[in-house]
Amino acid sequence: MDKNKKIRIAAGTVISFVLAFAVSYFDLFGVLDLNAKDLLYQQPRGTNGEIKIIAIDDSDESRAVLGNYGTWKRDVYARVIEALGDYPAVISLDIMLLGELDEQTDAQLIEACRKSGKVVAAEYINYSAQYEKDADGNGYINYAHIDSVSKPIIEDCAELGFVNVAVGDDGVLRNLKLTESYDGSIMQHLAYRTYTRYCEVTGTPEKTPALDKAGRMWIDYAGRPHDYEFIPITNILDGSVDPRAFRDCIVFVGAYALGLRDEYDIPNSADQMFGVEINANIVQALMDGRTPVPADTLISSLLCAVIAAAIFYATGILSVRISTPLFIASVLLWCGACFLLWQSGTITPLIYTPIFAALAYVTEIVFNYIAETMEKRRIMSAFRKYVAPQVVENIARSGNYKINLGGERKHIAVLFVDIRGFTTMSESLEPEQVVDIVNTYLNLTTNSIFANEGTLDKFVGDATMAVFNAPFDLDDYVFRAVKTAMDIVAGSAAIEEKFMAKYGKSVGFGVGVNCGDAVVGNMGCDFRMDYTAMGDTVNTAARLEANAKRGQILISSDVYDRVKDRITAEPIGEIPLKGKSVGVFVWSVTGMRNGNSEE
Repeated sequence: MDKNKKIRIAAGTVISFVLAFAVSYFDLFGVLDLNAKDLLYQQPRGTNGEIKIIAIDDSDESRAVLGNYGTWKRDVYARVIEALGDYPAVISLDIMLLGELDEQTDAQLIEACRKSGKVVAAEYINYSAQYEKDADGNGYINYAHIDSVSKPIIEDCAELGFVNVAVGDDGVLRNLKLTESYDGSIMQHLAYRTYTRYCEVTGTPEKTPALDKAGRMWIDYAGRPHDYEFIPITNILDGSVDPRAFRDCIVFVGAYALGLRDEYDIPNSADQMFGVEINANIVQALMDGRTPVPADTLISSLLCAVIAAAIFYATGILSVRISTPLFIASVLLWCGACFLLWQSGTITPLIYTPIFAALAYVTEIVFNYIAETMEKRRIMSAFRKYVAPQVVENIARSGNYKINLGGERKHIAVLFVDIRGFTTMSESLEPEQVVDIVNTYLNLTTNSIFANEGTLDKFVGDATMAVFNAPFDLDDYVFRAVKTAMDIVAGSAAIEEKFMAKYGKSVGFGVGVNCGDAVVGNMGCDFRMDYTAMGDTVNTAARLEANAKRGQILISSDVYDRVKDRITAEPIGEIPLKGKSVGVFVWSVTGMRNGNSEE
């Protein structure tokens, strides 16, 4: 991994950590997170058969028997209480019974509640916004200041519980306060007082609900709208339901009609739920001990940040084949862990970790793609300078763009060619004329090398070096090297005529070809490298070229042995080469067999 990539991955990892932590800690997508938690956490688990609802509905039957709800007198509720008798453990009236309505029926209801001794009735808290000061003397607006409490007419013969609830910013009812302090006393919510009264009557140990930092209970809904067993109120009044069906049950009496304006948006259904059903869900949550609380913000935010940073880092150093399943597994494990934590009573932020894990993953994938694309372009641009076009196309098709520092030992053919008498010629010509000659010569040698799929290694002054069978394997590479040498010599004839006519100077070439093992690869450093070949094979080819006369191609015995059936050559004999203690047997190529160039 190069230094720049290491720096980018390190910086991206830190940025992923900071960004994920900040967004999670400050809950910037709070509503979206709540909706996601609703989908995963709020799954119906089955309602408790000991909680039943007597429904004040708007059916034709109810209107026929009792008239419209607004015209009902309170003897209706008295008759319900009397019909239930002593069978229920608690009768909870989720009905506002405020103020006197009819003296006779009001008295009938009061008497029924007194005789039952099991009634819990609704009261209503009147809130207002008040300017107040905290213990340190700092002023603030208290939006939950209690002005007064509206009591029902049966307050002296029933237990009371307030029915106020506050929905979230998105209008969904997910939590509520179970208690309020007013006038030196503690008031309980209707559902909470129903539960505690049930525990008192039945002798059931009361479970203490877990509350969040604001003193609210988060509701783990057991059912969706209409899941709880409900009985129309008329079925109780006409005696068609045996009251023994309510033995030791919690019985709620409340609105079950859309026109009574007691419906709320809830987290586990697109349909609204009646308030009496919500109270039933709250009581069941208290009975089941399922009162989850939000996880510590700092801890959950740190965990989110660590996972996001780890995903970014892993994606940077690992292949896509490994990092992709790692990313998917981390998201699935997170969601599974969050669900298990919910089951055990902890509400963990759900979306931030998957979002930032995905963001980190995609970001690093894009960065890698951009970096690889730029690297491919750089490599392709470099290859075009010294590799035949067809070789470049092969690289593009194969996708093998990777270039590493270092080399490998490989059998190759090496060609050297330079201009004979170049130094003397250049002294007698203008610089522009020298450049013209050199460029024309280099164009000839380069085109000849590329035509035979060789690799242009380098230009050294007026000399050109080419290798065959590197960097990619090449069939018949030794013959291709000899063929290149012959193409160069053949092309020099036209160049000689051109420059003789133009500058009065002739140009000739000497060529040397050798084959053998050499070290080939990218030599240099991270920011500067060249593809080249090194070793005795290369040195020998250079010495052969140095000994070649104008228009002559000298090859070693190793080369001759490989191509002798396709070329004609004259033995020169063993000649000493500079830098070598032992002479080398050399051949001079004269042409091709069965070809027009054979002499």
